[in-house]
Amino acid sequence: MSADSSTQAKALQRIRADVRAMHAYHVQPSQGLLKMDTMENPFRLPQALQKALGERLGALEINRYPGERLDVLKQMLQDYAGAPEGSAVLLGNGSDEIITLLALATAQPGAQGRAKMLAPMPGFVMYPMSAQLQGLDFVPVQLTADFDLDVPAMLATIAAQQPAITYLAYPNNPTATLWAEDKVQAVIDAVGAIGGLVVMDEAYQPFASRSWITQMHANPARNAHVLLMRTLSKFGLAGARLGYLIGPAAIVNELDKVRPPYNISVLNCETAIFALEHADLYAEQAAAIRAERQPLIDALTALPGVDKVWPSEANMVLLRVQDAARAQAAMKERGVLVKNVSAMHPLLANCLRLTVGTREENARMLAALKESL
Repeated sequence: MSADSSTQAKALQRIRADVRAMHAYHVQPSQGLLKMDTMENPFRLPQALQKALGERLGALEINRYPGERLDVLKQMLQDYAGAPEGSAVLLGNGSDEIITLLALATAQPGAQGRAKMLAPMPGFVMYPMSAQLQGLDFVPVQLTADFDLDVPAMLATIAAQQPAITYLAYPNNPTATLWAEDKVQAVIDAVGAIGGLVVMDEAYQPFASRSWITQMHANPARNAHVLLMRTLSKFGLAGARLGYLIGPAAIVNELDKVRPPYNISVLNCETAIFALEHADLYAEQAAAIRAERQPLIDALTALPGVDKVWPSEANMVLLRVQDAARAQAAMKERGVLVKNVSAMHPLLANCLRLTVGTREENARMLAALKESL
């Protein structure tokens, strides 16, 4: 071993062993492919709005740190979401950063040792990753075989583990499930009884039939420990990286203390303001995607070689095939990129997750899948 490589090897030992053992979040190369693996909004802005946004961004003082426009954006997000009275907003560089901030703020030892984060699984991969990186113990509770909440298991685990944070993705990723309100409220009540926080992750809210914001209005006392997390990624701004958290001001203001001082750029901020000024356009886009969802599910169900297709309340569809790895690779050869989620959890064995796109995109994806099974 050369002196250089020996020095480097020693330096690498300064990086935490668990980090060195991890795999980085992998983004599949997509150049030249139909990208149906990450649930993005397929619609671009009309040219007139592209021009208007470009002019607005070009006029910004990017030589200055972000300022009061962030307060404008926060108020617009509160109005857009219909936030309950007494709420505050925390902004993040995507909801991923907010998940990190929540873990950072709650990573304190208690009577049972390290603080704990709990979530139903299979679920969003960033929950356990964030817990590990910020020093919390992650406690998974397995969903039922049909990806429903196992309420007895959730309640028993909450009572035993006393989690600081419980995540409920509503609807869930990657299963696209929107759990029944009474089941979700039972979990929220159980977390309230042990003095924990519940984060309702509504990343896919534009495509769901309901939002937990309704229950936060209807039953404020029962939901006083609930934080609503959303992102503008599925709204149509995946490239702008803007997530937000709505909750009681007393809680959100404490979480805000661990936020980096200028985590939202003036470009991200103004892009989000521009998008909210044109919220009707994005609502039309979401409606168009929702309209294509059931026809896609019906077509998938009719395909020979598709063993099961689950209902969806998001802009994705989960299905099981005979060999997900082979099907994904064959679809890629045909120019269509989808997600093989088999390795995420045993319940997802041989499952593919497909984005719901435009009618033309869905047709091309279906043709590639049919040829690949």
